[in-house]
Amino acid sequence: MSSQNNAERKSIRAQLRKVVVASMAGTVVEWYEFFLYGSAAALVFNHILFPPSDNPLTPILAGFATYAVGFIARPVGGIVFGHFGDKYGRKKLLQLSIVLVGAATFLMGCLPTFDQIGMLAPILLVLLRVVQGFAVGGEWGGAVLLVAEHAPDKERGFWSSFPQSGVPLGNLLATAVLFILTSTLTEEHFLSWGWRVSFWLSAVIVLIGYYIRTRVSDAPIFDEVQSEEIEEGVDYGVKAVFKRYPREVFAAMGLRFVENIHYYLVVTFSIAYLTTQVKIESAEILGLLLGAHAIHAVLVPLVGAATDRVGRKMPYGVGIVLTATWGFFAFPMYDTGSAVMIFLALLIGLVFHALMYAGQPAIMSEMFPTRMRNSGVSTGYQVTAIVAGSFAPIIATALLDATGSSLPIALYLLAAAIISFVALVFTRETKGIDLRSLDHADKVRRGVATAS
Repeated sequence: MSSQNNAERKSIRAQLRKVVVASMAGTVVEWYEFFLYGSAAALVFNHILFPPSDNPLTPILAGFATYAVGFIARPVGGIVFGHFGDKYGRKKLLQLSIVLVGAATFLMGCLPTFDQIGMLAPILLVLLRVVQGFAVGGEWGGAVLLVAEHAPDKERGFWSSFPQSGVPLGNLLATAVLFILTSTLTEEHFLSWGWRVSFWLSAVIVLIGYYIRTRVSDAPIFDEVQSEEIEEGVDYGVKAVFKRYPREVFAAMGLRFVENIHYYLVVTFSIAYLTTQVKIESAEILGLLLGAHAIHAVLVPLVGAATDRVGRKMPYGVGIVLTATWGFFAFPMYDTGSAVMIFLALLIGLVFHALMYAGQPAIMSEMFPTRMRNSGVSTGYQVTAIVAGSFAPIIATALLDATGSSLPIALYLLAAAIISFVALVFTRETKGIDLRSLDHADKVRRGVATAS
């Protein structure tokens, strides 16, 4: 009996590892492409896809504006993919999302320049950005739930944090490709054709990610809920989530707020700040980010494991408090122009971020029942991006342009941290909870089961 149980546990672990790889493969691909755009907005698009300007911050601001379009499209994707992910399964929608984002990114690499077609260049860029953002919006919820719903209750924080590592790994890959191109090509060649190579590479990576995702299946808990007879009046989707679990949705949004703003200040706005204010070469900045992203990717699952031991809320709270201080010391460190100081500021920012980001899949998946979990986590996670990450580089650039100082940016991040800390106070601790107990409690609330 003992050997049989050991064999079963090994089989479950093997299946779980396969699910993690499938989830991460697509996440790395999609975030490679999404972050590639963010880096290109600061390094390339401001030079070739927008009208020239005497103020170097003006075309960067325009580039970040199109960057924001992708974030605005993400909640729509999250709502649509979440709805159908709850109805048809996480896997099928994940396969669709990776194809959509890959096609949009490849076509971005084919865009003519502003000098060639005028304002049609940024218009086409915006349209492709909408498709890209829509697809990425549908990616996160399904990817983390595919793992969270397979994971053991006592290890959900650890296993479900791996898709989160896919984000810095995708950013790492995008940064590495741009670093190689900017280091080996002249600026003229990079701006004329070199940057396009990084976008075209997405086609190869998408095929790999798509294939890996065909090799896994949805979690048993999802199959159980889907196979049950659907009672008359049972609802799901974003409307039902807001109706039945409004506290959980707004808590998820609040938790996400400062994390999302902070991340895009560190990995996107920092590039613009360092190139325009500190006059650091693009290749050097990308090289420093490369090392910071690598450490970030390793740190995320370590923090995820910690949330299984000490709870979801403690690491998150520490991360919020520390993040509130980052802007006050990071920008002065940037201003030194020292590669060591810049790297430390970037790395410290990503360490603070990992304390919040690693536990999000477990926290959010433990807020909602299975029948509306995809809609719940996708809505809470992606809607926040409209007012958080999408506008963070724009607001920071505008504040810098208006005041010539980084202090207002630091105060902006501090205000965001206060909002998220309030949300954390109203968030329940759910470490080790059985997801099936959430399904039963949901049935009790709907009057189709009795409390036991």
